Amino acid sequence: MAIAIDPFKQSLKDSLLAPGTQGHPLGTDQFGRDVLLRLIDGGRASLSIGFAAVAIAMVSGGLVGLVAGMRGGWVDRALMRLVDVELAFPGILLALIIVTILGPGLEKVAIAVGVGGMPRFARIVRGSVLSTKHELFIEAARSVGASERRVAFAHVMPQVLGPVITIATFGLATAIFSIAALSFLGLGAQPPAAEWGLMLSDARRYLRIAWWLAVFPGITVTSVVLAANLLGDAVRDALDPRLFSKAD
Repeated sequence: MAIAIDPFKQSLKDSLLAPGTQGHPLGTDQFGRDVLLRLIDGGRASLSIGFAAVAIAMVSGGLVGLVAGMRGGWVDRALMRLVDVELAFPGILLALIIVTILGPGLEKVAIAVGVGGMPRFARIVRGSVLSTKHELFIEAARSVGASERRVAFAHVMPQVLGPVITIATFGLATAIFSIAALSFLGLGAQPPAAEWGLMLSDARRYLRIAWWLAVFPGITVTSVVLAANLLGDAVRDALDPRLFSKAD
């Protein structure tokens, strides 16, 4: 059985073929493009942009939280007030506002979703820094002449990596969902790109005659988001020191 290998190849004579058709296990769309191949190619786009968004949120939020926790005083108060202002907006709404200003495109979506996820990382890192920076090994590093920058990055930051990795894993699920939502609204991926949210948006006009155009991308988004959340639970359990203390 010959299977198509180009997710962008159009064949109008093969449009809207049902799942199970020879060469098209999940059917074809309105332009005769293979749905399975477009789901696979869309996964590459969604996951790469999702990881980029999480990286932006983790780096920017981590730096804000680290500076706020280490400096304290008015610097801490000023940075946390800015974080509180950003937290006043739901993440997806903030991303929607940012991508509306920047314009459509997956790169813009990565920036928007990353900025929207920054406050969570900032708060987690700040809290971890505040509980760590007065530990004995930190005071010992200061006593031998280590600079504040070295203390922050060489001694404090490694101690907060556990919570940061956990939040990043959960953040990936949120990022993938947000990317799909923004593409569904026409603010993310643009035609003819294969992206899950855009595929769902295109499927709206064919729900009655081609159910598979919406069902398979919907199942894919749901499954990947659920898998990322389950991975987040596993990472949290693996890195939570309280669980080790209970086991002992």
